[in-house]
Amino acid sequence: MSVSTIAEFIAVLLMLIGAIMALISAIGIIRFPDIYTRSHAATKSSTLAVLLTLLGAFLYFATTTGFVSVRLILGIVFVFITSPVAGHLITRAAYRANVKLADTTIEDELADVLKEKQQKEGK
Repeated sequence: MSVSTIAEFIAVLLMLIGAIMALISAIGIIRFPDIYTRSHAATKSSTLAVLLTLLGAFLYFATTTGFVSVRLILGIVFVFITSPVAGHLITRAAYRANVKLADTTIEDELADVLKEKQQKEGK
């Protein structure tokens, strides 16, 4: 086996794992009960899925054609930065809009923190 064959195999494997992670993310979005857990599934696993897929494409093009795609690198960086931040902001907006937690939620740790913050601001 040559080095390019091994690199192609690794690239295909990364893309396959990315596709599997995307499927897991989609199942999580459908199955989870509330916005908070769905947001977690949408941001964490789908970010990993996109990153693995783009990394596999980058590796494939770099080894087969010798072409280093700056667009793929920028895509990886952009998704890595924006997706978790967007998920956090959506979840934060939902919490501040008093969107109900799932019935299976045991503890709301943020309620105590916000209550203490409001008490300090009120004094």
